[in-house]
Amino acid sequence: MQFKSKVVLITGGGSGIGKACCQIFAERGASVAVIDIDAKKAKSSANEISDRNDIKGTAQAFPADVSLLNDAKRIVDNIQDVLGGVDTLVNCAGIQRYGTAVSTSEDTWDEVIRVNLKSMFLMSKYVLPKMIQRGGGSIVNVGSVQSLGAVADSLAYVTSKHGVLGLTRSIAIDHGRENIRATCVCPGAIDTPMLRWSISREGDSEKVLEICKKAHALGRIGQPNEVAKLIAFLASEEGSFL
Repeated sequence: MQFKSKVVLITGGGSGIGKACCQIFAERGASVAVIDIDAKKAKSSANEISDRNDIKGTAQAFPADVSLLNDAKRIVDNIQDVLGGVDTLVNCAGIQRYGTAVSTSEDTWDEVIRVNLKSMFLMSKYVLPKMIQRGGGSIVNVGSVQSLGAVADSLAYVTSKHGVLGLTRSIAIDHGRENIRATCVCPGAIDTPMLRWSISREGDSEKVLEICKKAHALGRIGQPNEVAKLIAFLASEEGSFL
């Protein structure tokens, strides 16, 4: 699972699973484009990698709001020019918002669908032609356990993550014969800033955290690098038939 001479684009690369992916791919030799709407987080993530002596690859920050068409196109073209191509896209950018069909505002609905789903469509739209030019590539989308089920009071989030699964399946079918592989990872509770923010809303954070742990067969929540290692496998030649 080495990525020497490979260019990997990672959205949401400033924190959580996205940041862990940036580290894993750079450790394994890739030229990593750290994409995040927060320029400071993107730069910090890239600098942490650059400051390590054990890294085989490189990392550069590319701030952008990839849920906007012009930003997505601009950043993909920019990365093509700077890094020389695109081999792998990892779509990690995402947000969580709460509400039912009654309580969710139109603005909240639009925000969640735009960030969690539209961004993956736009990045795929502009990355795919460049992958095809290079003879193939891999897209890994980060869904959720809520791509397959639902929890209460999370209408927009659940809907967006169900959409990620459909988007992934469609790309896989439409572009498989062009040597493009599309896969979707659906993590459970992972120890990220977004999870910590979510459980802080409940008042007794430690109690909620224990509930999260007990909901998993291993009796604990996952770590971002555990998901990142799986994503690296899916993107690598080791996962060539997935």
